Amino acid sequence: MSVPEWSQSPAERPLRHWSAEELRARFGQALTAGEGVAGAHCVHEWWMRGLPGPAIDRALEQLWRHASASIPGWLPMSYIEWLPAAYDVALRFRPRRRGRYNLYLVLLDYRDRRDGPHGVYVGMSHYTPEQRFDQHKAGIRAAGCVLKRGLEVLLGPTLHLQRIERGVALELESQLAEALAEVGMRVEGGH
Repeated sequence: MSVPEWSQSPAERPLRHWSAEELRARFGQALTAGEGVAGAHCVHEWWMRGLPGPAIDRALEQLWRHASASIPGWLPMSYIEWLPAAYDVALRFRPRRRGRYNLYLVLLDYRDRRDGPHGVYVGMSHYTPEQRFDQHKAGIRAAGCVLKRGLEVLLGPTLHLQRIERGVALELESQLAEALAEVGMRVEGGH
């Protein structure tokens, strides 16, 4: 088991070749040492391998209890069934030019609806995804669905779609929203 570079994006899945036993051992070490990034990569890998939701939620709870100060922002705070599909879809898109705009996803709470507990909002801004989410929640140029139903920013799937040229970002925002909807997600935004 070689130790990966923890600065890698979760989309690169640095632990994809590790056995289940190696992942369990490394996760235990991460909890003991309070290593949020290493633990997050373990949880993320289990998620991508299809570990059931309750097991992911237990691992997230343990990680938050032992390493909350160092957990990276790209790890969602609770289980989302379609997260692996969101990664697969987002990775199809590649920016052609660099710039100052960012694409972002926001997890939406639809537990009061029949068609699933979560949806996703696709947005674009020259602010960071975290700053733009805070603006939505404060009512600043807010999309109503994010203001009312926004739970958290899903950074991981769109980390490679940051700091891109405005025209490209506009085009990719729409295409990403369509592609996510095509795989069965409830999608808002993406104009």
